[in-house]
Amino acid sequence: MSNQRETPILIVEDLVADARLIARSMKKAKIANPIVVVTDGEQAIEYLEGTGIYTDRKQHPLPVLVLLDLKLPKRDGFDVLKWVRQQDGLKRLPIVVLTSSARSPDVNRAYDLGANSYLVKPVEGESLVEMFRQLDVYWMVMNQLPELDTDI
Repeated sequence: MSNQRETPILIVEDLVADARLIARSMKKAKIANPIVVVTDGEQAIEYLEGTGIYTDRKQHPLPVLVLLDLKLPKRDGFDVLKWVRQQDGLKRLPIVVLTSSARSPDVNRAYDLGANSYLVKPVEGESLVEMFRQLDVYWMVMNQLPELDTDI
């Protein structure tokens, strides 16, 4: 895999204000990875599949990590998670569910479908920054990431 810090983190979030807050919090947490935002489940799949406007893998490389909301238009986060885990070249892609739902059925279903982690969005901005500091240390520094099939 190329340098983990040069590889993007894909944020799948339909609410523009939330996506901006997440990106701003990641910047404050000093996450060095480029950030790519898509706003619905179909766009997430197109990005990961390298289709539609995302066919150029040099411009739209596979992400090192996906932050996935569950409540999305077109295809919800559960559908995206299920689709990813069925793709041979992507099934090891780390996916962290980042959502407002703390409901046990949502947590259980996300893990059943192959989520690597489930985080509930904090309501306070500084808590979100701290969450991303911890996420950065764990996923980008401590965790050994799998190799993905970059020919997708």
